[in-house]
Amino acid sequence: MSQKNRSQKNRSHEIRLATPADSAAVRVLVRAAYSHYVARIGREPGSMGDDYDALIRAGRVHVIGEGGQILGLLVLLPEPDAMLLDNVAVDPAHRGSGVGRALLQWAEQTALDAGYSAIRLYTNEAMTENISLYSRIGYVETHRGEEKGLKRVYMTKRLR
Repeated sequence: MSQKNRSQKNRSHEIRLATPADSAAVRVLVRAAYSHYVARIGREPGSMGDDYDALIRAGRVHVIGEGGQILGLLVLLPEPDAMLLDNVAVDPAHRGSGVGRALLQWAEQTALDAGYSAIRLYTNEAMTENISLYSRIGYVETHRGEEKGLKRVYMTKRLR
């Protein structure tokens, strides 16, 4: 099944490709999910400045929802050697509910379905809880670097 047409139910949550009608909700969700990091980083995280209209038009944004409400999202970007998990964000009201875990599992399966043997991501080095979570679920730090003025930790997970 092609990634573009792929929709999946996860428990009572549906993961689907975002549409232009989701654009405003996606931007609101990203702002809510990342705003608490601004003070810690000293500026907005990179994900807050992304062009979600363009990413949605390109078929790169997937949302997870329930009853018409978007609870979280992820942005997947195919690269030559791995699928890049460019962003995963969960509505703060739904943190700890399994939404983020469902999105991460879905991203890994999508990467496998697309023929990738690895998925990679990066996060800000100040987002220590994210680094811990990704390490617990099998991501390995590959390197650190500064990009667009942000100090990033790059991680990769080998898939079966």
